[in-house]
Amino acid sequence: MKTDYVLIDFENVQPKDLSLLAGHPFKVIVFVGSNQGRIPFDLAKSLQARGQYAEYIQISGSGRNALDFHIAFHLGELANKDGDAYFHVISKDKGFDPLVRHLKERGIKVRRVNGLTEMPIAGIVSPKTDDERID
Repeated sequence: MKTDYVLIDFENVQPKDLSLLAGHPFKVIVFVGSNQGRIPFDLAKSLQARGQYAEYIQISGSGRNALDFHIAFHLGELANKDGDAYFHVISKDKGFDPLVRHLKERGIKVRRVNGLTEMPIAGIVSPKTDDERID
């Protein structure tokens, strides 16, 4: 069975909790900036409930795109270790898109979405048109 990884750019997207992922066996990694000292209790609680399938990575340095480079590094490392996995990068930062295209060209299953609600799981997709919103 393939592994699904969810890599969250917490500097860019701050989900309140992970309830949308309940019932799905995702491995969740939350990347936190060096100046971010707190995360919301509900998010911490939902990460803790995932046990070994969740972790935090707080980067030690700061600077433009520092957290993005950490995510890119870990994504590459995970893809090298688990080539059959699927990767979901949760970030509004379109700077990940060239990397995503490059990885896809190399056969790695990866996508970037703006938030958890845009992940194509259990029919959870943010509506794009007025008709989709009405449905």
